Amino acid sequence: MTTHGPVMPVWSCGGCDLPWPCPTRRRELRAEYAGAPVSLALYLGAYLVQASEDMPWAPAGALHRRFVGWTREAGPQGW
Repeated sequence: MTTHGPVMPVWSCGGCDLPWPCPTRRRELRAEYAGAPVSLALYLGAYLVQASEDMPWAPAGALHRRFVGWTREAGPQGW
């Protein structure tokens, strides 16, 4: 179990206090969802919906990049 879970409603990381998902949690999620990038995007999409409800002042594009956008970047598996 990771210590890098989200602290809601501010959506900071419980392990390092960076905006969640932090770089550590992103690495963990990439490993956990290796070979299943669509599943990862769907999982994080659900968090995106929750975060948008908790942070209505945050720009939608910034939230999308933070929660889902990074999943399309090439990772160790090449996706």
